[in-house]
Amino acid sequence: MIAARILSVLAAAFLVMAFAVATFWPPDTPLRVLLDMIDTSWVPTLQVWIQKGLSPWFWTYVAVPLLERPGWLPPTAIGLIFFGGAVNLSGPRGSRTRPRRWRS
Repeated sequence: MIAARILSVLAAAFLVMAFAVATFWPPDTPLRVLLDMIDTSWVPTLQVWIQKGLSPWFWTYVAVPLLERPGWLPPTAIGLIFFGGAVNLSGPRGSRTRPRRWRS
């Protein structure tokens, strides 16, 4: 139950972040451009870390296409994944309460 609430809060935070990104910048702004606005050395550092730590193919086939997507898409996807986890962990509706007794 606690995990479902935590995932709900994280889902809400990521969906609000995606809405803010889509509102303040043009919706088709790539993620790479948004990251360069924060810090220009972040993307090259990430490239070196991924190519040395993981694999060069991961940078080419996973990271670069992700950086070319609109900036609002990754937080939306993460928010929806957290939302799905929260719904999955919350259990059946009404399972936390006692059964109701109907009055005649």
